[in-house]
Order: sequence, then C-alpha cells, then structure tokens
Amino acid sequence: MHGSKAFVADYASALIVALQEIAIPDAVAVVVFPPLAYLSELAAASAQADWTLGAQNLHPEVSGAYTGEVAAEMIRDLGASWVLAGHSERREYAAESAELVAQKYAAALRAGLTPVVCVGETEAQRDAGQAEDVVRAQLAPVFDLVGADGMLAGAVAYEPVWAIGTGKTATAQVAQTMHEVIRGELANLAAEVAQTVPVAYGGSVKAANAAELFAQPDIDGALVGGASLDAAEFAAIVAAAVAAVAN
Repeated sequence: MHGSKAFVADYASALIVALQEIAIPDAVAVVVFPPLAYLSELAAASAQADWTLGAQNLHPEVSGAYTGEVAAEMIRDLGASWVLAGHSERREYAAESAELVAQKYAAALRAGLTPVVCVGETEAQRDAGQAEDVVRAQLAPVFDLVGADGMLAGAVAYEPVWAIGTGKTATAQVAQTMHEVIRGELANLAAEVAQTVPVAYGGSVKAANAAELFAQPDIDGALVGGASLDAAEFAAIVAAAVAAVAN
C-alpha cells in the first residue's frame, strides 16, 4: 500500500526506460502488482512497456453484496492478467484461511487470470521445526480444489514471513531447500506440474542477492517487495533474471 498518482506516473516512466535497456526474452515474465487504486494508471502505461499487470488481492465471488471487495472479473476488466492469492500479509492481517486462499485461486482461474499462490512460515514456526509442514498445509487446499490442470495455469511464491520487510533474507540454500519441498509437492500432482509451474522466492529480494537466488535449481523468479518501489533496483533484479535464463 504505497504510492500516489504522481508517484505512479514517475515510476511508470522510469521503469519503461530502465527495462528498455534490457533485452527481455519470452522466457522471463515481468509483472507489476500495484495497489488496486492505481491499476488503471499503470494499465495505460503498460501498453508501451515490457511488463504485464497483476492485482494484489481478489474476492472469490463474481459479484454480490461484498462492499469493498473486488472480483477477478473486475481485475481482468481493468487490464490485469495476474493476481496474488494468499499473500502472507493477507493471511496475517485479514485472517485468510488456506481454504479461502484456494477459493481465490480458483476464482482467478475462472476469470482467465494467472494466479500466484503465496505460501510461507513465520519465524516461530521455523524455529519450532514446522516450516515444511506449514507450507504443505497451505498448498494442500489449493491442490485439492483445482488439481493439476489448475496449478498448470498458475504459479507459486514462497515468502518466508520472517524475511519480509525485516531486512532478513533467507540464504540461497535455505530458500532452495523450501523450493525443493514445494517442487516435490507439485510432483505429487503430476511430473508435468513440477516441471512447468514456476516457483518464485519472495523475502527481501534485491539486486544484491537476486543473482545468487536465481542460480538455485528450483528458484524460478522473485516476488519483489520493497525493492520494487525503486524502478532502477527492480530493473536490476529483472536483469539478473534475464542473465540466469541465459546461463
């Protein structure tokens, strides 16, 4: 929840210029997830940009008496093609259950959006040795509801809660270990799912650590937080992703 109309205008211009200096291949998707209030502003800019748009949240129903909510179909109508489901801050501050997150993921598929289901453990859960069980429990309702076909149409983001906005970053090996667990869970649906579905890492990703993270075999990208507010920093992370694909 950052920005203003003036910030968005300046940011869009800066990001367009910064990304034009990078030859972004088809294998790399750049998605910007602004606050909903500025989705239309960035949709206008994205016509001349090397990115697509996503929304940070959605409601599972198509329409109805759900004041303050937004349907997947509305998000698509505003020009977005991606959406986050179950970001850790939604799970924490809005008390979203794993079952509700699964319904949101399914709603995104219904509207033709690409959903990204976010999973991750708190520091207390990791310290208690529960990290892998927590992530598996967050994934299970999504798998049960949408199956292999539904997962093939989306993505997963692992965001350890203890590394979001804290300045702490999971080491590349710690992140890789959990990504390997997630990949194994996807493989339980079907080998194709494990091979195809991108699994991104989110947790204080910045230009300084992006290359090391992208070098891990099961880390396919990044869900960038605070660093994305700086167009040059975000573009540098994109450049690291492009370099990783080239290698």
